[in-house]
Amino acid sequence: MAELNLGKGLTAGKVASNVQKKLTRAQEKVLQKLGKADETKDAAFEEGVINFNKQYAEGSKLQRDLTAYLEAVKAMHESSKNVQACLADMYEPDWYGKNEVDSIVEDCDVLWTDYHQKLVDHALISMDTYLGQFPDIKARIAKRDRKLVDYDSARHNYAITHKSKKKDGGIKITKPSSLLERATPGWAQGLLSAHNVAQSSLSRNQAEEELERAQKVFEEINIDLQEELPSLWNSRVGFYVSTFQSLSGFEEKFHKEISRVRLWTSVNLKPAVPPPPKVTPSKEMKAENIINLFDAAAAPDISVTSPTEVSDDGQPGTGTPPPPDLPQCHTGHNFFFSSWFHSLSPPAAAAPPTEEASEAAEMPPGFLFKVQVMHDYAPNDTDELEMKAGDVVLVIPFDNPDEQDDGWLMGMKQEDWKQNKENAAKGVFPENFTQRL
Repeated sequence: MAELNLGKGLTAGKVASNVQKKLTRAQEKVLQKLGKADETKDAAFEEGVINFNKQYAEGSKLQRDLTAYLEAVKAMHESSKNVQACLADMYEPDWYGKNEVDSIVEDCDVLWTDYHQKLVDHALISMDTYLGQFPDIKARIAKRDRKLVDYDSARHNYAITHKSKKKDGGIKITKPSSLLERATPGWAQGLLSAHNVAQSSLSRNQAEEELERAQKVFEEINIDLQEELPSLWNSRVGFYVSTFQSLSGFEEKFHKEISRVRLWTSVNLKPAVPPPPKVTPSKEMKAENIINLFDAAAAPDISVTSPTEVSDDGQPGTGTPPPPDLPQCHTGHNFFFSSWFHSLSPPAAAAPPTEEASEAAEMPPGFLFKVQVMHDYAPNDTDELEMKAGDVVLVIPFDNPDEQDDGWLMGMKQEDWKQNKENAAKGVFPENFTQRL
């Protein structure tokens, strides 16, 4: 009769064998707990298993938190994209920089997408690969535990059969006790006893073979795990360092690049500056400016030279000149104010050299102009200049003009230049943090 097949390669015989193994292992564990059977102990391996479980738990938590981090980055990307799109929609087509706004929205979206993808490729996938080896090792540890129980059970069984052999002191025909033995004729009693002895020898041989087989299976899996567990435990350091370096490196690069895009936005997307207001006369205006306000055509053409004297006979002489014809009232006012302001105005003199002119000679080579810092700026790189609000910075050209980014200037702080001259520290800084003097 064919053996019953239960599907998936299982048969009734295999099922019965598996059930018997489970019962034997359970019985052995009970005997070990009661102290009636020896249990094999390996302190070093048990410590390795403890470290393995700890490492697995920490790695699983890191994987969950990293996944949540990526979800947050994705959510920030969507939120940033919506905000940028909303601003782009509200930026009217006839406003200055409309095309630049659309380009900036696209650049920000590309940066967010690239940032998220790099985190997935170099952090999440690496994390999944790292944790992928743990389930297999965990299954092999469980298998080793089962094989260790089988090995201990085989040792226990072999010890019992070996002890029985010594106790019997060799082949000994015992007195029949079973019903079968009692019913056996006398002439067959010896044959039955010989059969029992043969069965005992067979059991001892089977116990020895079972012990050897169980020991071999256990040692094969045990040796492999003894080598893998410490190596896996030590590998965690390099993996964690690599993971955190990837996270911090990509995050730093992303924020630096997107900050440059935003700085470029603030520098280039400025409203048109209205023309300066027209100057109106005031009390503080200079005399010559007030004079220019009057109509030059209304001023009388009066000579300020001495008139020719005329004698009584009508000939030129040195007598007192007659009074000149007085100008009309409105022209007289113009003449009066003009003469009065001219009398108040001191003679023009050469202007003394200004402080700015003397400072210009002491400026660094290639000096362009000065700016005053409006907000504190902490450098994000070694080539950037640290600035505090109120600092005055001397702007100089780049050594290589191709290295200049939009919205960034090269310069050195004025106080540093005065104290250290050529040794003053120079660096790049965002123009929108300053105001030109």
